Amino acid sequence: MKILCYGSLNIDMIFSVPHFVQAGETLSSSSLKKSAGGKGANQAAALAKAGCDTYMAGKVGEDGRFLVEVLESYSVDCSNVVITGNPSGQAIIQLSSDSQNAIILLAGENKNIKEAEVDNVLSFFGKGDWIVLQNEINLVDKIMEKAKERGLKICFNPAPFDENIRDLPLDLVDLLIVNEIEGAALASSSGDFTETIKKLSSKYPEQEIIMTVGSKGSYYCGKEGFIYQPIIDCPVVDTTAAGDTFIGYYLASYISGYSVKESLLYATKASGIAVSRSGAMQSVPIKEEVFC
Repeated sequence: MKILCYGSLNIDMIFSVPHFVQAGETLSSSSLKKSAGGKGANQAAALAKAGCDTYMAGKVGEDGRFLVEVLESYSVDCSNVVITGNPSGQAIIQLSSDSQNAIILLAGENKNIKEAEVDNVLSFFGKGDWIVLQNEINLVDKIMEKAKERGLKICFNPAPFDENIRDLPLDLVDLLIVNEIEGAALASSSGDFTETIKKLSSKYPEQEIIMTVGSKGSYYCGKEGFIYQPIIDCPVVDTTAAGDTFIGYYLASYISGYSVKESLLYATKASGIAVSRSGAMQSVPIKEEVFC
């Protein structure tokens, strides 16, 4: 079984600051780190580190060639990443002293994917394979439709959330993974977490749905019923790739034959380890640290 991450690859510029910059404020940073990121790339790294046969598809400029090299160092197949002469996606990340982050994105080549490129990528995948999608690239609707036509199972993480999410063919999705903000927006809910995920399940009854709620843990609603998973306490250094780590390890565990409950536990353990380290994909633990 192959897992294709069709998504964003970003150059992360991480500024360490005492607090998030305010309007009209000039703020000094104590450090600057340049690293590989993007939700698609982070999730691909997590899947590969969890032991999956992982493939990355997307688009970068020459300035992002190192992103491909980093993914390949984790054994991600990047033969379907297109490299052009245009600028890659960029992320400016403020990392505050209390380990929270604020992110500004520039799409770059992430939003310049062509339909012919999608057709070429998907020709290498078929029934039984999985595709993992986010909302940092264009043509997500076309990718969903074409992937489903080829028999792929779809895992979708609607992040970053915008109103265009509602226009996507979400009925094609097999596994929907949201955080509490995305979940509330999709469910049109202002209630508690339990109410939100149950509304989502009612709206998308054929899907398995997971909602992560930060320090409050995660919730599942689907064919195995309703399950709650609390967090595993870890020291928090950097939350940048916590959600991407959770997604990668949940799917890796689930397709390996673990139950939903077990998969939630392993995903929670992996994301807990990730937040105790700095950086994005380099903070993702390897499988020996999680499956033990």
